Amino acid sequence: MRTSYLIITFLAAISVRKSMDVVLPVPCAGLCVSDGVPIVVEVLGDGSYLLNRQPVASAVLRSTLEEIMRSRRQKYISMAGHRDASYQSVLTAMDIARSAGVTVISVPPGDLHS
Repeated sequence: MRTSYLIITFLAAISVRKSMDVVLPVPCAGLCVSDGVPIVVEVLGDGSYLLNRQPVASAVLRSTLEEIMRSRRQKYISMAGHRDASYQSVLTAMDIARSAGVTVISVPPGDLHS
């Protein structure tokens, strides 16, 4: 009886697991071609956002990213979380970016706010 309960619990835990694909940056071997200014979304410790170092309200983050992505061939951004930012607030920002049309989210190594 206990064995079957453990197996069912284990299978239920596996089926609920969710994931998000991310791409870590790779240095260019030659000349890097881009659509202009890189887009960087920072998630601060209080859950607020910076878009290329400019504050942006959470209510307009999606619409702002949608507008930027409309004119870009490559729908790439970098996402950086402040050391005090919660994982949930960073994942929420990633979800917002994906819903705004971003196809690749890179996560730069290291801490931007050392």
